[in-house]
Amino acid sequence: MASIATADGTLHIDLLAPGIVRVRKTRGAELPPDGGLLRYGFLADDWCDTTAIITEHEGQLLAESAPISVSVVDGRLSLIDSDGQVLLREAAAATLGAAGGWQLSFELGDDERFFGLGDQTRERLQHRGTRGDLWVRNVASYVPVPFCWNSRGVGLVVNSTYRIGYDLGASVTDRWGFSAAQGALDYYLLYGPEPRALYERYTRLTGRPPLPPRWGLGLFFICRTQADARELMDDAYTMRREGIPCDAIGLEPGWMSRNYDFTVDKTWHPERFPIPPYAQFGGSNFLNALQRMGYKPGLWMCCDYDLSYEEERRLAKLAGEDAVDEGAGFEQDDHGHLPLYADKLTRRDEPWYRHLAHFVKQGVCWFKQDGAVQVNRHPDRLWGNGMLDAEMHNLYPLLYAKQMYQGYREAKGQRPFVFTVAGWAGFQRYAYTWTGDTGGGSGPLGACLNLSLSGHGMSTPDMDPHSPPGIHFGFLLPWTQLNSWNYWRHPWYQGDDLLTCFRTYAKLRYRLLPYLYGCTAEASRTGWPVLRAMSLEFPDEPECDGLLHQYMLGPSLLVGAFTSRVWLPAGEWYNVWTGQRLSGPGWFEPDVPADRGGPLLARAGAIVPLGRPIAYVGQKPDDRYNVHVLVGTPGEFELVEDDGLSLAHEAGAQRLTRLWHGPTEAGGWRIGVDPARGDYDGAPHLRRWRFRVHGLDSAPRSVVCAQPASVAWSWDEDRSLLRVDAGWHGVEGLVLEIVPG
Repeated sequence: MASIATADGTLHIDLLAPGIVRVRKTRGAELPPDGGLLRYGFLADDWCDTTAIITEHEGQLLAESAPISVSVVDGRLSLIDSDGQVLLREAAAATLGAAGGWQLSFELGDDERFFGLGDQTRERLQHRGTRGDLWVRNVASYVPVPFCWNSRGVGLVVNSTYRIGYDLGASVTDRWGFSAAQGALDYYLLYGPEPRALYERYTRLTGRPPLPPRWGLGLFFICRTQADARELMDDAYTMRREGIPCDAIGLEPGWMSRNYDFTVDKTWHPERFPIPPYAQFGGSNFLNALQRMGYKPGLWMCCDYDLSYEEERRLAKLAGEDAVDEGAGFEQDDHGHLPLYADKLTRRDEPWYRHLAHFVKQGVCWFKQDGAVQVNRHPDRLWGNGMLDAEMHNLYPLLYAKQMYQGYREAKGQRPFVFTVAGWAGFQRYAYTWTGDTGGGSGPLGACLNLSLSGHGMSTPDMDPHSPPGIHFGFLLPWTQLNSWNYWRHPWYQGDDLLTCFRTYAKLRYRLLPYLYGCTAEASRTGWPVLRAMSLEFPDEPECDGLLHQYMLGPSLLVGAFTSRVWLPAGEWYNVWTGQRLSGPGWFEPDVPADRGGPLLARAGAIVPLGRPIAYVGQKPDDRYNVHVLVGTPGEFELVEDDGLSLAHEAGAQRLTRLWHGPTEAGGWRIGVDPARGDYDGAPHLRRWRFRVHGLDSAPRSVVCAQPASVAWSWDEDRSLLRVDAGWHGVEGLVLEIVPG
């Protein structure tokens, strides 16, 4: 750490890792205790020593560590790249409030654009010229994130859970910055310069998303809140009868004996969901029946429990501290000395998750963490960790997600699927999100896109099944759910056309699971999100900044939502519905069949592996792949296979297979499946490989496999499509060569 005295305090600079700097300012030389984000592990604090060159001269400071350096002159901080270019400079020295709080401002260049800040608006993706505050609010701002980055590749993360104001050139056109009325001035600067590198650093700081259980990428269906056990079973059976793939089925708050029960004594509604005493855990209740049908049952959940006690207890355990016996050494009058707590809900010595454990033992596999009442202010509450609500309000959703994740993981030894509606910086490490009570239209799409620009790419809305565009958008997302709530949103109640549309998209999604699973594995490894606003994939295209109705789903698929018109970046693109080839850049209206809900395109160079048709994950072995190859430019994709449920992948129990393609010197095309790396229990010994090659100019003369194998192929002249069946192969890989005609 380097410190330098300024006119009104001390500036502290930590070069933590390449491209990551922590900056703090204090009135005196001593640093205050860390706030909740660091205390409870939502920001990393395990940095290795970084070699930095520190130079001080006549009140000036220079701290250098590739690829950036930090300069402080006259109390003003500058961030400089390795070429000596100023990336960021304070417009004035940061100021500290007399009674707490601070103000931070930077010079604003003519070309700077700003992204991030989470779900605090759904009307724009580029935030220059705007101002507002970051504070968890019901519906209006579920997941504000104190992370902002600009088109110069510089990100800023505010290390605080107090309410934070931002002004990105709205009040003064040549300045941008942040402010807060409470808390210490503590922030991190990150440098990419490209978005992918910036995200690697942001998620190194705040945590990377966990790899979900494979079933979590299937369809979630949530029954009406008025449903009983019979309606639940009928819904589950009808899904199977109608040929709609589905993995998770859930109940809204009507499952409780007392509606919206916040206590730790919640029980099943005795008339709607009776479970006889002899069937509690014996495999004969309706939850066990659902599991035998291939479903993962789940329950709606509300929470107002004081979660800070459990966090402090875990910290004490890590530190090896014992609880203090307050009654030791004197005779105690139990009546006169018993503590009286205003909070009658929380059992201070009991983790919140403990009261859910018996539901999990009965067969519940997940809990929906509703906004009630984690999004509410508690203005007169003193929390168990000593915080007032001004500091705890934005922190509470993080503790809620973390303790649900840890509780399920520790109890079951399996990957949790945790989804919540609210969050703050670091929530992506434990939870996925849905967009709450905002519907399934273009507003939630804006929320999902802004979250993707804030380090989180695993979001979804409540699907709108009443129109093909709503179904199209709802299924082409990192995860997907249909929530009936108080309504009749069941696919079979929407009429024949919409039922057919819904079934078609559900089957498409399940075929896409190998592709989607590979994308989530990349996100858990690097932080690069599954859902990507166009500005992430194409940062040098300013046209992308305003694209609120399209996005990339993984590296290869471009989805247009609630629009017939999409903007295609430079290069070749394929209309997935028709096979039509389009050349960007420019605006296009791709042909969309009448029974589809919007544009879906794939970029040249893509490899999209599809799985076999299934009704639910695990119904059949993952041993057959139809791999779509889009020629025009070389490409690759890493297929990730594991048991899809346990934690064994964290110890390396995975099979990774690189798929690739590219041109040959003779003018043909080569497709490869590299030898598999790694293994896991239950892995199939043989896999059948079929390929669909799009974009060849004419029928090939032959298709040859380098390995001894029988290859069958055919040419579809109308679609310029080559179909190749390479047969069954082990893990040794294969190479196909397409010889031009």
